[in-house]
Amino acid sequence: MPFEWAVALRLLREGRFQTVLILAGVTIGVAVVVYITAIVNGLQSNIIDKTLSTQAHIVLKPLEDENRRLIVPSGGVQVMAEVAKRTTRENTIDNWQHRMALVRQIPGITAAAAMASGPGFATKGGVQESISLMGVELADYLKVVRLDNKLVKGQVKLPNGSVMIGMELARKLGLAPGDRLRVVSATGSADSYTISAVLDFGLKDLNARWVMLPLRAAQSLLGYQLDVTEIYLKTADLFQADRLAEEAASRTGLMADSWKTTNAQLVTALRSQSASSNMIKVFVSLAIALGIASVLVVSVVQRQREIGILRAMGTARRILLIFLIQGGIVGLFGSVFGSGLGALLALGFTKLARNTDGSPLFPVVVTPSLFVVTAVIATLVGVLAALAPARRAAKLDPVEAIRG
Repeated sequence: MPFEWAVALRLLREGRFQTVLILAGVTIGVAVVVYITAIVNGLQSNIIDKTLSTQAHIVLKPLEDENRRLIVPSGGVQVMAEVAKRTTRENTIDNWQHRMALVRQIPGITAAAAMASGPGFATKGGVQESISLMGVELADYLKVVRLDNKLVKGQVKLPNGSVMIGMELARKLGLAPGDRLRVVSATGSADSYTISAVLDFGLKDLNARWVMLPLRAAQSLLGYQLDVTEIYLKTADLFQADRLAEEAASRTGLMADSWKTTNAQLVTALRSQSASSNMIKVFVSLAIALGIASVLVVSVVQRQREIGILRAMGTARRILLIFLIQGGIVGLFGSVFGSGLGALLALGFTKLARNTDGSPLFPVVVTPSLFVVTAVIATLVGVLAALAPARRAAKLDPVEAIRG
């Protein structure tokens, strides 16, 4: 074993009380970092999952029609005509199969689904409810948005002549799978459908309004001919949605909104959470560094005579290395113990924080990368914290140290 390592380990063994004290401090600090990181990551993952459970990562829409200001010559004078914006009408996407084929070729886009949506009314037994009609090719749609975890009754399927409705609408109209529902679109077209499934979309408003039906049926009912109103896209990486939305828009000539754009307040909240978590990590790391540095400074004072002898035997560089090794060892072992303690605390949180049905409030995210990163940071903090005491020990005058 190299001389510096042998001396560093011996000093740690001889100062058992100080070593245990500093290890305890590092362990607690690392445990706090691991625990907070696991909780925050789990909370953010749960929020994103619930928010996007009914949304696409990117939505392609037709460009809005806007009236232009017309310059009209009048008696040699150029007049800028003020034109009020036209009332918005339903725009549609033509040639959508070709556009979908284009976006599917973009690296990072994993699935695409067309949708024809519009307003309508659902009627049953003289009761009428306002609804949103959503025509989809179910096989494509399920690749973008999961429905199996939203099923309440029936089966997730959309054969011709069937619809899937939200549980609130089913409650209001007294409907169940197998019942018939009459649907009237805003254009006045009407048809009757068999209910194949009742779904829980996670929001009361959606449960009261959404009615899913086959794409071709929706196109006919809403008067879109062969056009659609949106194209839903799913990405491999959620946080690349903005970049991929820009590329999809440039390739298709459509307007693209990513989930970050449509959920701006959520993104701001997630960033605030991450910033708060990072600040806690910084202050905990500073506390760990100060603890290691203070204990090693005391060690330098207590072992001044031994350091003086070592200084007389070798160079200042060897003394410097001895203390840096001590700091690194304390940081490394403290991170190992702290990671285990933090993981246990995080898992214990899932046992205590539970929903009324007994399921965890939200899962914590504990990954191997979290332990690796924490161990590297704690080791570096230990080495850097030992730098000041190490330099002080390396500068001791051998003669004065031995006499003292």
